[in-house]
Amino acid sequence: MSLPRPIARAAKRILYAGSALECPVCQLSFRKFLPSTPHQRPDARCPACDAVERDRLTITFLRDRTDLFDGRPKRFLHIAPEPLMAKIFRRAAGEAGYLSGDLFSPRAMEKMDITDIHHPDASFDVVYCSHVLEHVPDDRKAMREFCRVLKPDGWAILNVPITAEVTDEDPSITDPQERLRRFGQTDHVRRYGPDYADRLRESGFEVNVFKVLDVVDAERAAKIGIEKDLERSVFFCRRGSSAEA
Repeated sequence: MSLPRPIARAAKRILYAGSALECPVCQLSFRKFLPSTPHQRPDARCPACDAVERDRLTITFLRDRTDLFDGRPKRFLHIAPEPLMAKIFRRAAGEAGYLSGDLFSPRAMEKMDITDIHHPDASFDVVYCSHVLEHVPDDRKAMREFCRVLKPDGWAILNVPITAEVTDEDPSITDPQERLRRFGQTDHVRRYGPDYADRLRESGFEVNVFKVLDVVDAERAAKIGIEKDLERSVFFCRRGSSAEA
């Protein structure tokens, strides 16, 4: 019989206690991290909060490079809310300003099709969407919607996995096993390459791409367990001048 999750996490904090590694999400230290599931990457998952590499990079970026944690209330749109990140974002934005949306997830506050967002122009100070667009057939329409609902002085983080030299997609592929072979998961409709940033720009955004070593130095990357994937990126977006017109 498995232990209740809070007890299991408390036991892991004790079992993995140490100072070799640090999780910037829960801000606790450990002698090692856990392997990820299901891919079994070593030293990937925080024993206390379950944050994986992309979570630790993103939270570090948000704390060091944005105004999210400055104490001022914000209108925050969180797509496909991950429970861990949702708690952090809700506290940072303020209870009244936080909104999560998803087409299918029961965890989301609002059922939302990101290609047709039912909110007025310039509704949100922040839009956060991580590892979602690779599932969306009309990703460009979703990008344009994110740009539309973002305030002129707001910002968005629209992260995707970059797993190809150039973006590879074929809308005619609907068989799950062929999608697995071609795109890496049965529910992916494409693999993105670095030209993903160009799609964002074509949709009205100004885009800055931050790799791991743009966010932290090598020593800090090792300390928070993200040094094994230095090409991992944060896509930081603002509305371009044409979108503001």
